[in-house]
Amino acid sequence: MRRKNIAVVGMLLVTCLSSVGCGQKKDKQESLAATKTSAFETASEKQTEEKTEKETIKETSKETLKETETETEKETESKTEADTKTAVSESDELADGVYTADFNTDSSMFHVNEACDGKGTLTVKDGEMTLHVSLASKKILNLYYGLAEDAAKDGAQLLDPTTDSVTYSDGMTEEVYGFDIPVPALDEEFDVALIGTKGTWYDHKVSVSNPEPKEDDAKSAVDLEDGTYTAEVTLEGGSGRATIESPATITVKDGVATASIVWSSPNYDYMIVDGKKLFPVNTEGNSVFEIPVASFDTELDVIADTVAMSKPHEIEYTLAFDSSTIKTAE
Repeated sequence: MRRKNIAVVGMLLVTCLSSVGCGQKKDKQESLAATKTSAFETASEKQTEEKTEKETIKETSKETLKETETETEKETESKTEADTKTAVSESDELADGVYTADFNTDSSMFHVNEACDGKGTLTVKDGEMTLHVSLASKKILNLYYGLAEDAAKDGAQLLDPTTDSVTYSDGMTEEVYGFDIPVPALDEEFDVALIGTKGTWYDHKVSVSNPEPKEDDAKSAVDLEDGTYTAEVTLEGGSGRATIESPATITVKDGVATASIVWSSPNYDYMIVDGKKLFPVNTEGNSVFEIPVASFDTELDVIADTVAMSKPHEIEYTLAFDSSTIKTAE
């Protein structure tokens, strides 16, 4: 009986041990499967991350390349535009006519009068350009187109001043010197020397830029051949009592028109036209002036000084020459 019990206990023990071994094996298999699954998932995630990273890098590279190409295109367009502007500036010549243009200098002591807003009158004839500028005062006595050392030499062709009248924003009028300066090219610096009241020549760099037609729709004197013409002229302003003879005689020489203005009174002692003070060309009879006519069919503001009253008075008038009435003088 005892042996039988021992045998039964032994069988039970073997069964338990077998059961435990199977459980451990099963757990081990499950653990191994879980490990494989985890490794597979990790590998998959890594592959996905690598793929995403590659795609991101690829997209970033595309965007960077696109931005680079865009910037290159912009730079190319800017360069092309700049080259085009330069080519236009260098190759295009202004048509004969009258323009306003900026006068640029290298010194605050040598500049256009403030009443002129930094501009002068540019005249183009047969491709040659001349700029008239009114300066700040009468302290500059002569200019020279070139260098100071050449200006001081005997026989140097100096530019003599004109007497210009300028009107400031407060209404005050002042006489200053003006000069007609040859212009070799637009937007390019050239040498101009000046001499003042101290008697010393100084070198300066100047340039002319931004020309604009002075009168867009006006008929220019350069449209007429040299000769003598007549044209109807109207006068407005003043008290209305003064008149001028119409038609007026107009002389054209080298593309520049000059009109003979005959007043109805002998009491006008000077006129101011385009900033220049002009005096009568006669000594007897009604006052006669020869004034420049830059264009027709547009208003020309002038000032005429009369001594008919107890004190001289400057009176503002407006002249207008009608191009449709231009005839060759008989």
